[in-house]
Amino acid sequence: MEIGDVKIEFLGHSGFLISTGSKKIAIDPYNISGNAGKVDLILITHSHYDHCSIKDIEMLKKEGTAVVIPAGAQSKITKIEGVNMEIIEVGDSLEFGKIKIEAVPAYTIDKEFHPKKEGWLGYVIKMDNVIVYHAGDTDNIPEMKNLTGYGKHGNDFIALLPVSGKYVMDADEAVEAASFLSPTIAIPMHYGAGVVGSKEDAERFVKRCGELNIKAEILEKI
Repeated sequence: MEIGDVKIEFLGHSGFLISTGSKKIAIDPYNISGNAGKVDLILITHSHYDHCSIKDIEMLKKEGTAVVIPAGAQSKITKIEGVNMEIIEVGDSLEFGKIKIEAVPAYTIDKEFHPKKEGWLGYVIKMDNVIVYHAGDTDNIPEMKNLTGYGKHGNDFIALLPVSGKYVMDADEAVEAASFLSPTIAIPMHYGAGVVGSKEDAERFVKRCGELNIKAEILEKI
């Protein structure tokens, strides 16, 4: 999918590849194919194996690739040679050339798997007039309402939202989040990798978004 000068591709599960200008950014790569090539920046939302995968980071990294992580994933990334590790916390921001990365909260409210106290992350990636929100492993949390202005003022706002249920919010809860986020387009994630969730969850999300006049699309894995 291309919006302006930004291309967004699905790596599977919660993984995405974002290309803008000469820069390539991967988020939470897990069980990826060999089609993504090498990247300049890797964003990791938290330390769980299906989001912080050493094997997949090794496939994507090149000399000097920056890997942005919460503190809890630090011990895993230190095993990887040739990368520049950046630790980030909720509320922090980093700049990579013209790209700005903001760390936002990601946690579950009524599930034990992603407690708020861990300080795990979602990311807001700002690239000129295109803004991408990767929600991380999360429920529909109150802090998401802080992002409702991103789709205004001529920006294209893309929301990548988990839909599988069990460990994160389900498709219906993700639709509720999309309804107040008002993105230019919403894309489902956290399904189809044999961990939890299926394409039917993604299809339900897209169908229900359509009923509310929210543009949503399933991206096929590259």
